[in-house]
Amino acid sequence: MTITDKSQFTGKIKRVIITEEEICTAVKRAGEMLSREYEDKPLLLVSILKGAFIFLSDLTKEISIPCEVGFMAAKSYFADTASSGSVTITYDLAQDISNYHVVIVEDIIDTGRTLSEVVKMLESRGPLSLKVMTLLDKPDRRVVDFKADWSLFTIPDYFVIGYGLDFGEYYRNLPYIAEYDSQTDR
Repeated sequence: MTITDKSQFTGKIKRVIITEEEICTAVKRAGEMLSREYEDKPLLLVSILKGAFIFLSDLTKEISIPCEVGFMAAKSYFADTASSGSVTITYDLAQDISNYHVVIVEDIIDTGRTLSEVVKMLESRGPLSLKVMTLLDKPDRRVVDFKADWSLFTIPDYFVIGYGLDFGEYYRNLPYIAEYDSQTDR
């Protein structure tokens, strides 16, 4: 799928479910909370690419204490609106995490498979502590027993786009979270 026409792009936005302002307010509160919680502690924020990069960027601007950033890429969606059921780590973290309090910064927890696998992998590397912060939590879709330590928003079972979340690599640049209109795909 290649989208070059703006009306084709905007035609897939069914409705905005979380506004840019609501996201900014929640991210600011999350950054303040992390700053208090990890003051005087070595903090490493681990972003799961690609979806969480915008959330991580905005979150780090709201953190007032020293922190480092690392990246991983894990994939369970392959140009579809449903998880494939398998998790592939396509880019692994470069840092030795054994001397850090690690916070995984994720865009969305859907089935829970991806985060469950990433958490197991990182726990085996012996961090001082390991917690998960997700922008969006979709508990109705959970197929594994997994719960984030912090969720900024809980949403119903919609396929969402925007603020880093994509469909076929498009829509990450929307400043809000919207429901994707898959009905127009048929």
